[in-house]
Amino acid sequence: MQKGAMFILENIDPDKIFTPEDFSDEHKMIAATVADFVENEIIPNVEELDHQKEGLMRSILEKAGELGLLSADIPEEYDGGEMGKIAAAIITENVSTGGSFAVSHGAHTGIGSLPIVLFGNEEQKKKYLPGLATGELVAAYALTEPMAGSDALGAKTKAVLTEDGKYYLLNGEKIFITNAGFADVYVTYAKIDGDKFTAFIIDKGTPGFSVGAEEKKLGIKGSSTCSLIFEDAQVPVENVLGEIGKGHVIAFNILNIGRYKLGAGGVGSSKKALEVAAKYALERQQFGLPIAKFGMIKNKLAQMAAKTYASESLVYRLVGEIEEVLEDKSDGKEIGAAIEDYAIECSIAKVHASETLDYVCDECVQIHGGYGYTQEFPAERFYRDSRINRIFEGTNEVNRLIIPATLLRRGMKGQLPLLQAAQALAGEVMSLRAKTPTGDEAPFEIEMDMIDRAKKLCLMVGGTAAQKYMQKIVKEQEIIEIMANMAIEIYAMESAVLRAQKALQNDPENAETKVELALAYVYDAFPKLDAWGKQALAYMFDGGDMLRTNLSIVKRLAKYTPINLIAIRQKVAAKVLEAGKYVV
Repeated sequence: MQKGAMFILENIDPDKIFTPEDFSDEHKMIAATVADFVENEIIPNVEELDHQKEGLMRSILEKAGELGLLSADIPEEYDGGEMGKIAAAIITENVSTGGSFAVSHGAHTGIGSLPIVLFGNEEQKKKYLPGLATGELVAAYALTEPMAGSDALGAKTKAVLTEDGKYYLLNGEKIFITNAGFADVYVTYAKIDGDKFTAFIIDKGTPGFSVGAEEKKLGIKGSSTCSLIFEDAQVPVENVLGEIGKGHVIAFNILNIGRYKLGAGGVGSSKKALEVAAKYALERQQFGLPIAKFGMIKNKLAQMAAKTYASESLVYRLVGEIEEVLEDKSDGKEIGAAIEDYAIECSIAKVHASETLDYVCDECVQIHGGYGYTQEFPAERFYRDSRINRIFEGTNEVNRLIIPATLLRRGMKGQLPLLQAAQALAGEVMSLRAKTPTGDEAPFEIEMDMIDRAKKLCLMVGGTAAQKYMQKIVKEQEIIEIMANMAIEIYAMESAVLRAQKALQNDPENAETKVELALAYVYDAFPKLDAWGKQALAYMFDGGDMLRTNLSIVKRLAKYTPINLIAIRQKVAAKVLEAGKYVV
């Protein structure tokens, strides 16, 4: 197991990471159960769900509860399944192909229920968790306000204790709340006496609490999205969740979990969109041939597969680490702290998988041509539904701010050996050279050298920026974005390669496609770091000898020998088309 954020500073052996090839028989059974549920209960009802047929979403949630698909994260003592984080991610991935249902399911099982699972007291857990586990109760999570989106702590909703000490009176509004129209239990936040940011559990029917009209949305039309209005809403004091003034602890930890789960959902949806695109390419004829025969279509399918493979690899690497670190923890605060250690990786999973999904859905529409723009084919719905994921759980821009900020903060506190790494880099940077392929290398020896140099390039850019701007670096968002993009691609490239290496070690006969996908991803992503490094340094030095010196270092760190990427993509596309779906 690798500690959070250490991927940027050290390497790890392939056998130390978790991959989808490590799924147990139970994990595979869970995936099959969810896939059957989606096929039999959700897909036949997609149109009616999207038109929000009265009671339908709730009834399907209850059926999911009967199968245990709502209780993976709930302890057994409260009638939950307590399946573990890997199983929960597998459920999220496979339910994601169910369109809007996946949004309602995710809001209920993740951000809706988990605050009570992790931070509720015994009475609250006994009261709510059994019902949430079965679907008898439906949960919603209410953080966003009209003037406080990504800036959650800027919330204006206030809470004041009544004179008899029995209730808090809440006043304010929350917006864009998933499941709001039919939920029974709402986790929300307000500032007690205007400054103590605190979490509350709100019951349906609370006096002074009401739900607004349904929002008319671009996509995910089947999910309920409404505002919540608090007008002297009378909330019992026993409904305070966690500690007064410590609501941020709950909010930020729940967001971390929501981010990696959103990553798992993005993987599942990407696989589905690729499957639909591949099958259509085999059926659609132009110029007397299936369009699957055309090179540009093959290239699209291969890149869709390679990006999906990288997202899948990094998501399950992360979930495996979280599962391991939580093995001996049951206290909510301990669990929250352990997951917070992986906040950077959670943001990476969210950004990478959501942007992969948008790319895959966009190309799915393009492969369908004009038909992709019509509601007759599912590509149109995929395209609309995918867009929200770059906004959910903190926008991708905010998550890009989190990645470097967290790295630098931990470095300054001595929690990460960033200073030591930067000092070591300064001593070796002039002697660094890229390995030249000779044909005698071990598998992925060249690519791991590339990734190692990418880490050094990220460290160089980050160290230079920290030294130049110091505390003012928070205002240099363009540089922060570059640093984040570098970290994201490093984690994605390394995860893809480590997975392929592990497959070569454990199951060489079935590793070929993983090797091809890893190579296809690395040689597409690596050149981007060269461009980002040059952009950042040109901005920071703006000409002169210092710029030329630093650019010469970038040249050495970003040097690589191209491979026949087109041929590799052709092999990947052939396998996708033969299977008619994503294949590893």
